[in-house]
Amino acid sequence: MKRLMVGAAAAVIFLLQSGVSDAGLLGLGYSSCGTEACDSGGDFASAKCGCDVQYRTVRDVVWDQQYTTMRMVFDRCTEKVPVSHTRNVYTTNYRNENYTVCRPVYQTHYRTVQHKICKPVVDTCWKTVNYTVKKPCYNTCYRDVCYTVCKPCFKTCYRTKCYTVCKPCYQTTYRDECYTAYRTESQTCYRDACYTIMKPVTTNTTVPVCSGRWETYTKTVPGPMIQKCVPDPCNPCCSKTICCPGPCRTICCKRWVSCMVEKQVCCTRMVPEVCHKRVPYTTCRRVPYTCTRKVPCTTCSFTRETCTKQVPYTTCSIQRETRTKKVPYTTCSWTTECRTKKIPYTTCRMETQCVSRQIPYTTCQMVQQTCTKRIPYTTCHQVCETKMVTKTRCIPRCVPVCKTRCVPRIVCRQVAVPTCDSGCCDQDCTPSCNAPCAPGCSVPGGCN
Repeated sequence: MKRLMVGAAAAVIFLLQSGVSDAGLLGLGYSSCGTEACDSGGDFASAKCGCDVQYRTVRDVVWDQQYTTMRMVFDRCTEKVPVSHTRNVYTTNYRNENYTVCRPVYQTHYRTVQHKICKPVVDTCWKTVNYTVKKPCYNTCYRDVCYTVCKPCFKTCYRTKCYTVCKPCYQTTYRDECYTAYRTESQTCYRDACYTIMKPVTTNTTVPVCSGRWETYTKTVPGPMIQKCVPDPCNPCCSKTICCPGPCRTICCKRWVSCMVEKQVCCTRMVPEVCHKRVPYTTCRRVPYTCTRKVPCTTCSFTRETCTKQVPYTTCSIQRETRTKKVPYTTCSWTTECRTKKIPYTTCRMETQCVSRQIPYTTCQMVQQTCTKRIPYTTCHQVCETKMVTKTRCIPRCVPVCKTRCVPRIVCRQVAVPTCDSGCCDQDCTPSCNAPCAPGCSVPGGCN
């Protein structure tokens, strides 16, 4: 803005110095006039030296101009619009379906098996042994005494002993056993499925659009300054050329007039549409069937076997020896005494015993059973709903705006000047003829 004002001021000063003055007024220019005609006072002022009041023309430069324009303002308006739409509601129902299954029933039975075992039996026996004990009766004397010494003689002998051993004999046999296995069977079925597609629907809607037109109007502007010859009041025999405004003229201008126009707009919206299709699905079920397999069974039987072994035993024999020695002795008379004692010994024998035991075995029987299961299925129905949707739209309106722009123009006005008695002073009361000024002419610094 400062550059624009500086440039406009420089242009006006250049025009004033060159003697050509063009002023813009609402886009129109005035024709220039000479400096002699537009001079303040000139000869016309000097011709009126005898009058009471004199006037001169002063030119002022005005830089501002106000104008009104229309500005488009949009008001945002919010409103709630009811919108209807269809919603799919899915309901899950159940139906009962009966099916038959084969259920295995297992029963445990027992069978009695008898077998013989050999059990060793240990017996403790007693045998009677007779032995002689001599009890001496002593008399003290000295003589040759013959006495008998009994010396034991031990001898180890062996005897053959027979015993029976039970040897187990294992035998593996196979028996047929039935069991139930399952295989999976697949079956393809179809169900009706609903799905929604969006279908475009085109409608025409009327929408207000801001538009306008150019309007031509006329206005009157003042005419340019023209030179005009008028008689000189001081000297009627002479005429003086002055500069005065010309006649007013009418010009045509254009202005923009805004208005609202309704326009047809093509609008496309998507509408949901429900379609149906058959969807395949696979069901699997387990089917039982009976198979046979070989089950090993081990039996144990005992075999009796007779064995022999050497059993050691010890025998003792008494050897008597007669000896003679000189000893003081007491006369002794021997008393023989027979005594009996029991000696324990152990015998082992094998006894055969019959033992019974219960062997479990399992039997399987297939029993048919009817079961019921609930199969879900889905039904679809449409529900129409209305909901409020908030929509925002803009409403245009025109608002007058007053603006100011810098346009240079020249305004001429009349200014009263002091009166001089003689023509020795110029229009500014400045002495130019070295004569005293007229009374009432006040000049700073006085006259020369």
